Amino acid sequence: MKEQEQKTADLGSGKVGRLLFRLAVPAITAQLVNMLYNIVDRMYIGHIPEIGAAALTGVGVTFPILMIISAFSSLIGMGGAPRASIKMGQKDVEGAEKILGNCFVTLVGISIILTVLFLILGEDLLLLFGASENTIAYGTQYLTIYVSGTIFVQMALGLNTFISAQGFAKTSMMTVIIGAISNIILDPIFIFVLDMGVRGAAVATIISQAISSAWVVRFLSGPKTLLRIRRENFAWRPSVMLPVLALGVSPFIMQSTESLVNICLNSSLQRYGGDLYVGAMTIMASVMQILMMPLVGLTQGAQPIISFNFGAGRQDRVKKAFKLLLTSSLIFTTVFWLLVMLCPKIFIMIFNNNPALVEITQRSMRIYMAGAFLLGAQIACQQTFLSLGQALITMLLAMLRKIILLIPLIYILPMVLADKVTAVFLAEPIADVLAAVTTVIVFTVLVKRILAHGAAPNADKQGGA
Repeated sequence: MKEQEQKTADLGSGKVGRLLFRLAVPAITAQLVNMLYNIVDRMYIGHIPEIGAAALTGVGVTFPILMIISAFSSLIGMGGAPRASIKMGQKDVEGAEKILGNCFVTLVGISIILTVLFLILGEDLLLLFGASENTIAYGTQYLTIYVSGTIFVQMALGLNTFISAQGFAKTSMMTVIIGAISNIILDPIFIFVLDMGVRGAAVATIISQAISSAWVVRFLSGPKTLLRIRRENFAWRPSVMLPVLALGVSPFIMQSTESLVNICLNSSLQRYGGDLYVGAMTIMASVMQILMMPLVGLTQGAQPIISFNFGAGRQDRVKKAFKLLLTSSLIFTTVFWLLVMLCPKIFIMIFNNNPALVEITQRSMRIYMAGAFLLGAQIACQQTFLSLGQALITMLLAMLRKIILLIPLIYILPMVLADKVTAVFLAEPIADVLAAVTTVIVFTVLVKRILAHGAAPNADKQGGA
């Protein structure tokens, strides 16, 4: 109990810079390792002799469905964790545990629905998303096995946010590390030693997610956690879950629209360029993940500090945490952007060494990621809105970059420019710049008003600000 009380005391009174560092470093580490979950399969698959390029493209087409599955875990986990942190700041541990219990039950229900849905519709969706007759077999093999383990993905990702929300950053990090290391070890065994190919990659990933989910549930049911999964909180309550869903819509849109964007990009590139350009997009989407994961880790480190102190009425600590988050995010995205602009081949060779694919990707990546340096400002502001419980604002900003700007540009620019493939890639940097500038302006205008208003004690009955 002393350790639990110390965690709560640190969130409310510890030095913000030191606290952010202590929470963010494990969170960033966890996200970097978690990134391996998403890309290590592609790294191994892309180097399978003779079929590597086609198999990589086929698995790349499954990416939208994988993102939808993880988006639902964010809907619940990232909607529930900030609410729980605010409750903890208000010293309402019982209310926070009700949120946790309801989120647990909801994740189980979502897992069952998604598993049945994608097992039935999987192949048809892959064809719709840009698979060709040369790549559909690889996509179907991978997807069928991965979807069968949806419940492990939901538990591992959706519940882990409640561990980090309490300040147990190292435990949250271990959740991801245990699974990712398992995946790294099992992948070559199943793919090459057992000669299972693409199917082996999927089996290794699901076993690894199962290990992670067992770790999460065991911790949240054990003696060390402050918020505990309790059977009496399993009764689904609209008064508890509706505010969670309202807040979770923003991260859900961020991830599910990533899936939709990937569908639009793949289908457009298949139309204008063919399989090699779809393969290039798979690599660039993976590099974009490498950029985004540390940003997610930074915001996860800042979220308990911002949410807890917002609930406790400590505006000074909220402001200080945001400034540190913004500065760190901008420095990281700028350095990463410079590396991609100067040395794109370093990133490309991680996934494939096919000369034609490398040449196309190298040329396209500088266009596709031209505006990526501004993502640090956008994510810092957008996720701070989320930490403050601002459901409506975060939802609108999440929709701005991808739904309002990027997806229309993917189809409009090829109608205007002669080079259709370049036009498709140009949509990303244009959307990145416009969305980042807009988000910063909105944050500057609204944040003082939100902090002055404070967190209402009955926040669970509210849908947003």
